[in-house]
Parts: sequence; C-alpha cells; structure tokens
Amino acid sequence: MKTPSPLRRLLITGACAALTLAAIPATALAADKVTFLTSWYAQAEHGGFYQAVAKGIYKKYDLDVTVRMGGPQVNGMQILTSGQADFLMGYDLQVLKSVEQGVPVTTVATSFQTDLQGMMTHEDVKSLADLKSRTVLVSTSGRTTWWPWLKGKYRLEESQSRVYTFNLQPFFADPQAAQQAYASSEVFSASKAGAKTRFFLFADDGYPPYGTTIVAMQKTVKEKPDVVARFVKATMEGWKSYLADPAPANALIKQENPNMKDDQLAWGVEKLKEYHMVDGGDAARYGIGVMTDARWQKTRDFMVGAGLLKADADWKQAYTTQFVKDLKVMP
Repeated sequence: MKTPSPLRRLLITGACAALTLAAIPATALAADKVTFLTSWYAQAEHGGFYQAVAKGIYKKYDLDVTVRMGGPQVNGMQILTSGQADFLMGYDLQVLKSVEQGVPVTTVATSFQTDLQGMMTHEDVKSLADLKSRTVLVSTSGRTTWWPWLKGKYRLEESQSRVYTFNLQPFFADPQAAQQAYASSEVFSASKAGAKTRFFLFADDGYPPYGTTIVAMQKTVKEKPDVVARFVKATMEGWKSYLADPAPANALIKQENPNMKDDQLAWGVEKLKEYHMVDGGDAARYGIGVMTDARWQKTRDFMVGAGLLKADADWKQAYTTQFVKDLKVMP
C-alpha cells in the first residue's frame, strides 16, 4: 500500500479530530464559566450557592461556576463593574444608589425574601418601640441603610446612636444598649457568651429590602440572558436543596472559611428556616427567588423619603423580574 504523503496524513488527522469533537456531547463543550462574588466570608447565608456547586446543580445547567468570597476589604461593586466577576451578591439600597449614580447594574433575583438585618437587645425590651430610651449601636454602613428607616418609624433621636465596631463588649457592658445584628451572627455569639437577648427582625416591622440578591451588569442581561437565566434557576434549586440537606454545601463553606464551625452553620440554617428567609413571603406562592414591582417600589419610596435617593432616579433600572417571574422553584 502506498504511504500517504505528509499533506494527506495531516488532512486525515484533522478530519479524525473533527469527527472526534463532533462525537462529544454539546453540553460537554458548552459549559459557561461564571464567577460569583459573595458579600462576606463563606457562611450559611451563602449556602444555596455553595450547594449548587457541591451537588453539581450548576453543572447540570452547563455552568462552570466559581464562588469567590467577599470580605471587609473587598469592593464588590468595583469588581463587578470591572468585569472580574459576572454576578455579585448585592443589596437593594446599594444597587438603587449605584443606578442613580449612572452605574449600569441590575438585580436579577433574590435569595431571601427579607433582609437579614435586625436589632439585638437585652431581655427587658419588648418591641422596637422600646428603643426610645436606649443607646443604639450603629455601624457606618447602617447609617445610610436601616438607621434612617428605624429612626423615622419610631421617632428616635440621632443623639441616641453610637458607633458599632463589631465588638459585642459594649453591648454586654451596658444594659441600656441595643445593637444592630444578624440572628445568625451576633445573636449566635451572644448566646455562646451566655447573654440573654432578644432579636427583632426589621422586616417584621416593614423594612422593605430583599436580602442576598444576585446583581449583574445590564450588559450581561442584554447580551447573555440565557446564562443569567441558567445561573438564577440553578441557584434557586441550590437553595431548595440546601434547606433540605445542608451538609454538602457546609463542607465547602468550611473549606473556604476554616473559621466557620459546625455549630454556627447549624445555627445559621436554623435561623434561615425560622424566619423563612428563602421560602417565605412571595416565595411561598410564586417560588424561590421571586421579586415584585411592589416591593421594589416600597424600597424606592423609603429611600426617597429618607433622603437616600433622588426622586427622579430611574429606579426601575435597578432590577428586572424577567428571570424569576415564571421560575416556579417551589419550596
């Protein structure tokens, strides 16, 4: 048999390679790389995202997802807008303010139907209305988010506030002090220290923002709607799975954040369930991740009323319901 010429051998090799590639399932070639940036160190409040990685849910939707931890020195919005992340764990007030300032970002889904923020008090406080006689510890970021809402609703005075430095000792030392808190964080730490406290979730008294949202560039929504849709759906399935069995995600969370221990993770999951963060409110009826125009309107109106947002800001650019209105990932 005549030996093929070098050119012919090259053509034959190329043809075989092409046939081999054609035989590979399309899904094996189509996985889109996605980077998601969280707002803090890995914890139970991020469980749905880690679960979608651990259980292969993102892979099921042809996504190769990297979950990247945020932290106190991480400027998430800057990382998103510079293209170093595709999605950001966001916050309604931050996104509305960014849109007012001309930053083209938008919220595509929410993990929690309510914000996690609340107030930790000593046992003798029966309601948030009792704060009129208390010292309230407020962080720098709290002064441009929940503090104007709380102060306006209960007619508190600015003179009542003190700086919260994320140290619980001032609260422990002063029986007249109350401080901002997450049920899954500060309340857990206070409990471990043996302190008897009460916790009041601001959402129960009408604080309107969603919690742990998914934010993207408007350009991404326009140019890659299929990627956004798949990421949103997979994430909401991740949250449903996490609440059913958090062990796979918790293993990843502890790997990413060795300071996160089993007891705090268990406490965090318990609080997510207790306050129905994922499956409560509109999610119970329309599915996990859902957002409504009415809720965004309430947040916009609060911000305008508190002087945090200009009345003419194009607030409807801050969110879109196109990826969640028909999602129907039922709890």
